[in-house]
Amino acid sequence: MFLSVFDMFKVGVGPSSSHTMGPMVAAARFLDAMRASPFEFNGLRATLHGSLAFTGVGHATDRATILGLAGFRPDSYDHDKAEAALTGIRQTHRLHPDGLPALRFNPQEDLKFDFGPNLPGHANGMILMATDAQGDVILQETYYSIGGGFVMTEAELAAGKDTDEGAPVPYPFKTAQEMLDMAQRSGKTIAEMKKANEIARGCTESLARGCARIWQVMNDCIDRGLTTGGTLPGGLGVKRRAKAIHDALQAERGMNLNAPHTINDWMSAYAMAVNEENAAGGQVVTAPTNGAAGVLPAVIRYWLDHVPGASASRIDEFLLTAAAIGGLVKFNASISGAEAGCQAEVGSAAAMAAAGLCAVMGGTPEQVENAAEIALEHHLGMTCDPVRGLVQVPCIERNGLGAIKAVSAASLSLRGDGTHFVPLDAVIETMRQTGADMHEKYKETSLGGLAVNVPNC
Repeated sequence: MFLSVFDMFKVGVGPSSSHTMGPMVAAARFLDAMRASPFEFNGLRATLHGSLAFTGVGHATDRATILGLAGFRPDSYDHDKAEAALTGIRQTHRLHPDGLPALRFNPQEDLKFDFGPNLPGHANGMILMATDAQGDVILQETYYSIGGGFVMTEAELAAGKDTDEGAPVPYPFKTAQEMLDMAQRSGKTIAEMKKANEIARGCTESLARGCARIWQVMNDCIDRGLTTGGTLPGGLGVKRRAKAIHDALQAERGMNLNAPHTINDWMSAYAMAVNEENAAGGQVVTAPTNGAAGVLPAVIRYWLDHVPGASASRIDEFLLTAAAIGGLVKFNASISGAEAGCQAEVGSAAAMAAAGLCAVMGGTPEQVENAAEIALEHHLGMTCDPVRGLVQVPCIERNGLGAIKAVSAASLSLRGDGTHFVPLDAVIETMRQTGADMHEKYKETSLGGLAVNVPNC
């Protein structure tokens, strides 16, 4: 199964790839279906199920669904226009998506949270309906937001994940072992194989431009987070901390006050800057999700700013390597917190970041695979238990620790020769099994863990 680097890294809007971006993408797909339909439509309705219902308000799922049905998309999101549109919708009870007539939609009546059992396909389910002048449903589709902004219809999910109708790629690995075998036979690095696959589906120039934009958005997000203070929205009163930490670190430079472990504070500041921006609804890049968006850019920034010999010219290599690992995790397990807990989000992000760092620091394919294995192995069993359903506590700090683990994993792997006891494939399968066994209350429902054991107000 081919997953592009631009599938793993998508420019979008916070606070959640599965709860904010996914519903917006689903709504855009439903509008396209309406435009292609011969029916005359008069109104819209939506129901949110499973995790989309339980943590929907905290994750802004209701807001994202409304905006998606109004025609907004994650990659071109404009905050000011969105706010104006929401105000108009609440006042007029009308949506005005391009290419369709004005559609009736009363947010209080036509958007429902269903707190019953999950829909059968996935924990993140939603049903979108279009109605005629009498209010009867004449078009309906079930969508599943399966993590990282990926969306599938009920039929697509039932068809299985092996469907891939694109042009063949030269290195079609589906497991880490296949990836290593192909690397050995070809003499290529993981990034070189991934690049060849990308070019088979696109072109060299678009790949370079796309990777440059991904890093630009990531880096801009870090910079915004490092210079913005205040309190995050949502009602918990969580203060932004990245700016104060960064200011203190800069003030201490050159004063011989820093212990060697202070480098961990730099990594945490970079990661927390991203996730504070995400929590505030800012522009981020899925890496592989919004909830885990800070890990990988923090490791890249650490490498560029603190590691001798680092070069921005090799960021493509970092991203391609990371995307290859992320694709393996998504295909063989999950990157969805609602499906497998935070091991699937921050754990996957740490594995991707560790692999990318190992690669740009001269690691062999075997060492890269080892780095990813170490990072993911030591996130196994991590729950997703956001307080009040907000992507703030424990999510923001968790990204900082994920970045630290990623760097440690890469460093450990580079100290060895790539041989190790537990293969990455075994860890990915263990993560899948652990996620399947994990109680639903620990999988992004805010019904267990920290979400019920700390004050919510």
